[in-house]
Order: sequence, then structure tokens, then C-alpha cells
Amino acid sequence: MSEPIAIDDAGDPRLAAYRDVRERDLVGRQGRFIVEGEVTLRMLLSPGARFAVESVLLAPERWPGLSDLLGGAGPPVYLAGKPVMSAIAGFPIHRGVLAVGVRGAEPGPEALIPPAPAPALLLGLVGLTNHDNVGGLFRNAAAFGADAVLLDAEACDPLYRKAIRVSAGAALTVPFARAASGAALLDLAERHALTPLALTPGGDETLGALEPPARALLLLGTEGPGLPNALMARARRVRIAMAPGFDSLNVATAGAIALHHLAASRSARSARDGLASFPDGEGE
Repeated sequence: MSEPIAIDDAGDPRLAAYRDVRERDLVGRQGRFIVEGEVTLRMLLSPGARFAVESVLLAPERWPGLSDLLGGAGPPVYLAGKPVMSAIAGFPIHRGVLAVGVRGAEPGPEALIPPAPAPALLLGLVGLTNHDNVGGLFRNAAAFGADAVLLDAEACDPLYRKAIRVSAGAALTVPFARAASGAALLDLAERHALTPLALTPGGDETLGALEPPARALLLLGTEGPGLPNALMARARRVRIAMAPGFDSLNVATAGAIALHHLAASRSARSARDGLASFPDGEGE
């Protein structure tokens, strides 16, 4: 097992990637990103994660509980007391767990769409700039088995530290890619036989009555303005039925409800197809 490296100097150059975390969250870190906390670290190192790990920085008391995960020929592990960690990061480190991930090459959206006629469920985010909402939607996408998340150019970075944390690490495992705009997302839907569903309080159809299409792109816009009218004109407009006099849900909550409905229908369809392949009850 590789031994961790103890560091007691906040100026140690080996920890340069961790310096001034909050400020560099905003300006970028040249192809790297920071994860914080044990849950996200375990997701970053899980078999399903798509990103390499450059290094890990722990408070010494966290090493015993993570040595099974970080031993062997893994990334270098540095140990520094919380005062040193906090001095490096620029804010108090309570969890005592940080790591640097490497973004690598990002896939194009075409590569993440299951080929027709296979079932497909994709989540499209248009103009979402709130990291909590984006993180929550990635968590929902993972929970309900979406194939991928597609973002327009204005949506915030899913690998921003807070978005990763709110996603419970799902941003590290759910495939995602960017398109140039919401219109480009609809062009993708057209080319790949995806039915675009625009979630909006003014929808023509209620979600509960919707027979989900086998191949769907669920589109969500930012809270307040919502999806642009020009985009909704090219999609099926769907609303979530609510109590009279109220038509507002947090976008992550609305996305969870819609994804649950679409995913449940897909599971039921797969089960029916599986039984149909066994005539005369042979599959029972």
C-alpha cells in the first residue's frame, strides 16, 4: 500500500492545485476540478466515474477510514491538518477531504444519445445558472436512470465544486455534454428521433396523463423566465398538475417528478417487452 505524504507547510508546491478554491471555482483551473467530502470522493474513485484523480488531500484523522479506498497504486495522498488545509483552500475545511480531478476530453452530445430505435431518456438543461439546481438535477438523473444530461452553453458547469456536492457525486458518473444552445438541443432531438418535452406551468398536456414516448428529451429552463417561447414552440409542452392557485415548483423538484414519470413508464414498457418475448408464459 502506498503511504500518504504528510505536509505541514501551506506553501508546499505539491498542493498548488488546492490553493484559493473559491476564487478558482469562478475562473477555472485549467482542466481540473475540486471535489469535497467523502461521498463525492468515493464517487470520483468508483468504477463508473469518467474522470481521473490527480491527487487527494486529507486531514490525518480521515486517512484510517479511507485507506482501503486510496491504498495501492492510486493517486498520491497528502495529509495536512485542518488549519493547513483551510489556509491552502482559503476557507475553513470541515470535512477534511478534498481531491483534484482531471476533466479530460469532453464528449460531444451525439455520442451520448442511444441509437434509435432503442429507448432513450435524456435531460436537457437550458440556461440553468444555479449550481444547487444543476447539482440536484444530476442527482435526479442518476436516481431515475437518465441516459445523459445535455446542457446549453449558458448552463453552469456540473463540475463546479458545489454542484458536485449537491449532486451527491452524480455529476461525476452521469454522462453529460454541451450543445451550443437550446435550439441546438432540439436539432439533436430531431436528428435522433427524440420527442422533446418542454416542462412548463403553461403546458398543453398534464404530466400525469402523458403516455411517455419511448425516446424523450426532457427540457427544463431556469426558474422565473422558464424555457424560451421559441424553444417551446418546437416541443410538446407539458405541465405538472398542482393545487388550484399555485403553479410553482423548484426546477429540481419538477425535474424529479417528470423523470420519475418518464422512467417508470420506460421500466413498465421494458417489462412488457420482456414478457412478450416468452410466449405461453415461458418467462414466468
